[in-house]
Amino acid sequence: MSDAPSPHLAAYEVVIRPNRSWLSIDWRALFEFRDLLVLLVRRDFVSKYRQTVLGPAWFVLQPLLTTVVFTVMFNQVARISTDGVSPTLFYLCGLLGWNYFSQNFTVAAATFTTNSALFSKVYFPRLLVPLSIVISNFAAFALQLATFFAFYVGFKLAGTGGNTHLSWAAALLPLLVLQTAAISLGASLWMAALTAKYRDLTHLIPFIIQLWMFASFVIVPLSAVPAKWQWVAQFNPMASVVEAFRFSLLGVGTLTPVSITTSALITLFMLFSGVFIFQRTERTFIDTV
Repeated sequence: MSDAPSPHLAAYEVVIRPNRSWLSIDWRALFEFRDLLVLLVRRDFVSKYRQTVLGPAWFVLQPLLTTVVFTVMFNQVARISTDGVSPTLFYLCGLLGWNYFSQNFTVAAATFTTNSALFSKVYFPRLLVPLSIVISNFAAFALQLATFFAFYVGFKLAGTGGNTHLSWAAALLPLLVLQTAAISLGASLWMAALTAKYRDLTHLIPFIIQLWMFASFVIVPLSAVPAKWQWVAQFNPMASVVEAFRFSLLGVGTLTPVSITTSALITLFMLFSGVFIFQRTERTFIDTV
């Protein structure tokens, strides 16, 4: 009996080689592991609210409770202006983009530390993990956006919404969401690379989020800042994003072509530099676990 291979079996070989340059992105690998990306998205969404009483309802309750606190503390007590619109709508709108950003950053920033056991056992593009977090959190954003529109319609019908109106920029809302995702992904990739080497930096993540929120003018409108100092906010891309959400959905906000362009350029820099430093870290991370 001959040991020769059957002519009907196609000959093939698999070549496994390291990525020699951390300045390149293996798009083909990301596409080939798209099924794993779907599974990771499902895992992130299901595990977050498993064994909870209210489940996904927390997506809606969290911004509502935060809005109540902001309204009482900063509008009723501190008397901080809300640009002539209802405080409820002002804070709900500001929290739309911010909550999406903070949820992405908080979880994805610990990619290496929380997935070290998985990374040490099986190979797949590590970038899939933070990508899955950004995609899965979009479900929470969609629910919060629907909640905002429900309150918007209610306030409009009751005549208590103040000087609010949907502007033409509402058609560009998908671009704002995409930019928010890019900022959060880039920032979290940088933080993931840093925490992989310096584990104690994970304790700074909550502090960074709180400080970044105040710097993004979620609570205080940018118009409350003296004009000569507003240019400083341009170096925080989330400040322009929050203002753009309010301009699109409420018709109020301080936006200029310069601030929009600066925010977009910084977003691109954060995203691409974050991907590069993340890939550089993933090459040696397992050796240090």
